[in-house]
Amino acid sequence: MRELPSPTADVLLLEWLLTALAPTNRTRVKQILRSGRVTVNGASVTRHDHPVRPGDKVCVTRDAPPPTAERTGLAIVHEDAQLVVIDKPSGLLTVATESEKTDTAFVRLSAHLASRRAGRPFVVHRLDRETSGLLLFARSAEVRDELQDNWDRVTKTYLAVVEGVPDPADGAVANYLTEGRDLRVRASRHAGPDAKHAVTRYKVRETRGRYSLVEVKLETGRKHQIRVHMAGLGCPVAGDQMYSATTDPARRLCLHAWRLGFDHPFTSERIELESPLPAELSRAFR
Repeated sequence: MRELPSPTADVLLLEWLLTALAPTNRTRVKQILRSGRVTVNGASVTRHDHPVRPGDKVCVTRDAPPPTAERTGLAIVHEDAQLVVIDKPSGLLTVATESEKTDTAFVRLSAHLASRRAGRPFVVHRLDRETSGLLLFARSAEVRDELQDNWDRVTKTYLAVVEGVPDPADGAVANYLTEGRDLRVRASRHAGPDAKHAVTRYKVRETRGRYSLVEVKLETGRKHQIRVHMAGLGCPVAGDQMYSATTDPARRLCLHAWRLGFDHPFTSERIELESPLPAELSRAFR
């Protein structure tokens, strides 16, 4: 374990690590933070915007601890016998890819449930790696299938900080999306062999300077749907260089899965959940 010098003034954890671990590059520092290897006053912290103050003891461990919910900062918003909803941080994959197999939301939640001998999670839907917010898992294949079969009844509302002001300020985008070999998704007015119909409703909540805070509701759930549709309006999501954003005020994609509403598959009770806008996005907008 390596103890870092205490900061001389209040600072956000990521910014302090970039200074204290120099010349380690930003990408590597973010990986160290996401892996659960950083502790502040003895507690593992993974949030970039965690405040550290003079006198705080900040340490970096050599090996990552087991990926339990407590040690990795996995925030569980709702849990019952059939469901688990987490608040996924930006930078964490939902499931494994070729480049990252060991640190994902699925792996962390699996370890957390296994430590309690509480079974395993089943993936219901996904969020992009750089998108934060509410992510729903089932605790059985039957519940997963029930939720996916009724996915059109699930309300999915996002908050996005976008460049510029969408015109009109309250409207909808409907077209067809196709993913290319370069992994970019492109929109078209016409259906094609691999095109998927996509509908996004949006409303500008507030505008400040060069940015607008937009509430977005998905009627369909396609890959990069919000990002492509906002860019198509001439207002890309801030930080989204893939889709023509020219600014990066939060040093991440400024998109957050804010609200999730669905009928419980067993009790039929309506579940309405909300995740506050992360501090870095609020600061970027204001």
